[in-house]
Amino acid sequence: MALLAPLAAALLATGCASTHFVTPQPAAATHLPDAQADMHVAESALEAGDTQLAMSLFGKQLKADPQSKAAQLGLGDTMYQSGDLARAGVLYARVAAIAPDDARAMLGLARVALRQRRLDEAEKRYRQLLATHPEHAVAAEGLGATLDLQGKHAQAQAVYRAALQQHPEVAGLKADLGLSLILGGEVRAGANVLLDVAGLPDAPPQARENLALAYGLLGNNEAARRILVTDMPPDSAEDNLRFYRQLRERLAAPGPDAGGAGGAGAAGMAETRPVSAASVAPVGVLR
Repeated sequence: MALLAPLAAALLATGCASTHFVTPQPAAATHLPDAQADMHVAESALEAGDTQLAMSLFGKQLKADPQSKAAQLGLGDTMYQSGDLARAGVLYARVAAIAPDDARAMLGLARVALRQRRLDEAEKRYRQLLATHPEHAVAAEGLGATLDLQGKHAQAQAVYRAALQQHPEVAGLKADLGLSLILGGEVRAGANVLLDVAGLPDAPPQARENLALAYGLLGNNEAARRILVTDMPPDSAEDNLRFYRQLRERLAAPGPDAGGAGGAGAAGMAETRPVSAASVAPVGVLR
């Protein structure tokens, strides 16, 4: 959760100048803790996925203070999580216009560009974010996901590995590295990376899905099925297995578009089922 911007202190009236009495007005002072409480609840609701409550509270605060950077960013994150990318982008851009170095606004604009598949812009924004905040894993995850979607798997893997040197505990980075290796044609290496993370309590769901993909591409349908049925109905698992089989056959087929898993087949994988946690994550801000 990002740090809340300080709210303006309420002014107390000092009474009429024609008398010797000072008449304080405590009612205005009660607004400050109420506003702070609303913002805390709104941020907690956003983190918990309760977008309706978050939208209501952030909107209330923005109506009371149209210049509140915290309310604009919070509402932007809520719109992003709700899938309203256009409105989220407008809110992030408003903050960036007055605070170009605001990390949360930078992250928001990068994520919107990534989700809208404006990949050149997303790469530029994530690189700027990572340059100013090299210690934050979320920036590395976003840049790596963008590079993978552009087919720049070697570059993406270098980004993930560099970030893992600083943050070996971040499961999302390992999951994304595993997926990147699969997309780059190193399916067995990707499976080995994903095996280390898929069973962890905090592993993103994408880690298990992408491990199932690796097993499917290696022809181990039973292992893939066992993973899939833990997260989806059997019929959906069978649909995924059929997809894996079709993809495996496509990658193995000779022809001008084959070129191994690192060619057109890998591009097809990136555009269909496999996903990076960073490319879809609705929350997670620079702290």
